[in-house]
Amino acid sequence: MAKDPLKPLISHAKEYGFVFPSSEIYGSPGALYDYGPYGVELKNNIKTYWWKAMVQVHENIVGLDSSILMHPRVWKASGHVDAFFDFFVDNKVTGKRYRFDHLVEERIAKLEKKGKKEEAESLRQQLEKALSEQNTEYMYEVLIKNDIRDPESPDKTEWTPVRHFRLMFETNLGAGEDAITAYLRPETAQGIFVNFLNVQKTARQKIPFGIAQIGKAFRNELIARQFVMRMREFEQMEMQFFIRPGEDEHWFEIWKEKRLKWYKAIGIPEEKLRIKPHDHLAHYAKAAVDIEYKFPMGFKEIEGIHARTNFDLSRHQEFSGKKLQYFDSDLQESYVPHVVETSAGLDRVFLAIFSEALTIEQLGGGKQRTVLKLHPILAPIKVAVFPLVKKDGLPEKAREIFNQLRFKYMCFYEEKDSIGRRYRRHDAIGTPFCITIDYQTLEDNSVTLRDRDTMQQERIHIHELEQRLDELLDWKTLLQKVV
Repeated sequence: MAKDPLKPLISHAKEYGFVFPSSEIYGSPGALYDYGPYGVELKNNIKTYWWKAMVQVHENIVGLDSSILMHPRVWKASGHVDAFFDFFVDNKVTGKRYRFDHLVEERIAKLEKKGKKEEAESLRQQLEKALSEQNTEYMYEVLIKNDIRDPESPDKTEWTPVRHFRLMFETNLGAGEDAITAYLRPETAQGIFVNFLNVQKTARQKIPFGIAQIGKAFRNELIARQFVMRMREFEQMEMQFFIRPGEDEHWFEIWKEKRLKWYKAIGIPEEKLRIKPHDHLAHYAKAAVDIEYKFPMGFKEIEGIHARTNFDLSRHQEFSGKKLQYFDSDLQESYVPHVVETSAGLDRVFLAIFSEALTIEQLGGGKQRTVLKLHPILAPIKVAVFPLVKKDGLPEKAREIFNQLRFKYMCFYEEKDSIGRRYRRHDAIGTPFCITIDYQTLEDNSVTLRDRDTMQQERIHIHELEQRLDELLDWKTLLQKVV
């Protein structure tokens, strides 16, 4: 069996308190994960970075936090009730289960790699027809006609009929006879659309303007693999940007550029990012691309950018009977705005940043160190404070410095083990700066400030610590790169 390329990341994430399988003591149900002490800090820092870059620095983008449970007609209007399904098939021999579209897409990719473009295009058209018609009999025919086999056991392939599976989790609002069927939201965007006029009026925004939201979404994935890449409960960072009709292409290009800058500013190399246009657009879309990151298992989507036209607002206007139009005082006319969407999967972004940062360095003499080279702004712990030894007043002085800094930065105090072991532990969780209090500190009030990436140390006076750390952890410098 092929080695899982994510295994080193998964192992490090669990060992150092970033990500745990959910309810593990009962046997995790799979595709559900809990973020540990350092994982939740990293995740919150990513959210803060996104929010500052999206809302704080743009005067025409404001925030929203809409509810997870909404009126069920929201999902009828959006098309999720009628069309939000996965189609899956089982191998009778091995018991393995696969998504139909994944099997076909994998074959298409192999054909393209071999230069068989016509064959690949023919199969792509068959896939598009099967999914658009939601015809499970035709899907089965596509598998058989194209001799698509189990990728793990090609010589032991006997497919069941293709079946469909609703991706939305159902629940009840109310009790007894008054209860109505509702859904846990499968995306966060619809909460923005139904609040369009509420936000526009109360925030006194003129088009073009955006509404940003970070929140949980839920999809009852039947087949979920690759760690936090595809989960049943996940978090999205979305912004819907409302524009005049006819300006879709202009703003689509602007937001593609802005979103790439956001990733590059925190140290993700340009060669590990790519823009991938969608082969086939959704019926409501005018343009769509994915931002992909090169994970250990290859390029995978971490964010989508879509020109959605006025589809969503028009549908909600139709189904609710309420006008969702904007009066443009400059044009002296009313219209249903068009939308450009940027939608990043927070958990996928977390994994991309974690993957990029995790580094094994050879130190010479057969020694190595594991270091998580996170951008300092994103690091779970910004500063670790160590007394060199546990005696002679050094712990007391270290505590004094720790208490001075902890109200401004996420800090960690530690005095157990040798100073070298403490450095290594904090290298592994990504702490960018370690402060060591030694005997010289008692003489002249200076400390050692160690840089995680270079391992270089500088001597600095206690009274200069905050100013130096402010320079090293400067939000302004980072945000100026993404405007």
